[in-house]
Amino acid sequence: MSEDRQTRRHPQNLQGVLQLAVEAGSAAEGPAPPEPMSEERKTWLREALTELCKGQMDEVEQMKQCLAVLYKEGSERERGGEEDREDDDEDGERETAFEMLSELCENLDNARDLMTLGGLELCVSQYLNHAQSGLRWRAAQLIASCAQNMPQLQFHLLSIGALPKLLQLTDSDPNPTVRVKALYAVSCLVREQEAGLQAFLSHDGFSVLMRGMQSENEKLRTKSAFLLLNLLMSHPEQKDTLVAMGMVQQLVSVLRTPHSPVHEHVLGALCCLVEDFPQGLNDCRNPALGLEELLRQRSKELQGKEESQEELDFCERLRVMCFSRQQSDDTGMDR
Repeated sequence: MSEDRQTRRHPQNLQGVLQLAVEAGSAAEGPAPPEPMSEERKTWLREALTELCKGQMDEVEQMKQCLAVLYKEGSERERGGEEDREDDDEDGERETAFEMLSELCENLDNARDLMTLGGLELCVSQYLNHAQSGLRWRAAQLIASCAQNMPQLQFHLLSIGALPKLLQLTDSDPNPTVRVKALYAVSCLVREQEAGLQAFLSHDGFSVLMRGMQSENEKLRTKSAFLLLNLLMSHPEQKDTLVAMGMVQQLVSVLRTPHSPVHEHVLGALCCLVEDFPQGLNDCRNPALGLEELLRQRSKELQGKEESQEELDFCERLRVMCFSRQQSDDTGMDR
């Protein structure tokens, strides 16, 4: 056996296959033509590719098995179920199935396959309104995993009525985790998705965010404010709708609550509502809100806190837009 044969090591995984392809391409670009691929390497490459295809098929089979566990409850309901069955164990199996599906569907091809297998319809029709909160939030999490950055799946989920159910869970579910996961799924359906935004508007989604920011659930408050800020930045044409529904006053009332991470996003949203929008500016300048003094005090509290720099920037920006300009206007009128 030659020294080259002794030192050659074949790749053991997909990363190795890709590296082999890169090396082969690099060699092909060199001045000297590459030597023909040996039969040994051809055989290994065929086997490696076969294993990769088999791995993908294995993942589809895993998804089918998970769906079989989840479908089982539907068939039991149709039969009337069995008395005294071990509900906790069965719910645990379903929770595990959802967790496996969420992990598998981080792969976009698997997410598409889940749609083809009917898994998303199952989530929407049966599990978003399930009696067990652990199954409700896992169903919402799976929908979010599939929907993010996948327009085809977003359209599909919108067409089967996922958004109104998710908004309802966000708004009124008694379990805080369900509300947070449902809002995450809403975000994945409406951000950078015009059809999702229109559905969101038609179901009064901004009111859901407003109530979310007033919740005692801090995660829900923060994520609601973050989504509002994101939508305002992407869709400034919605300022009129938000100001008309009293959003400025509601946001200022949130700023008066004990300091928390939600305040950074609230200040950012107020900046968006004021910028190039006279009605939003007038609302912020209303003396009854006391916003000028609130911003002055908040700026003092945030000075020197490196972790609050972005919030301080929003605070100072809002103060300049609302009140420094007002003072300049008043001075001009006096002259």
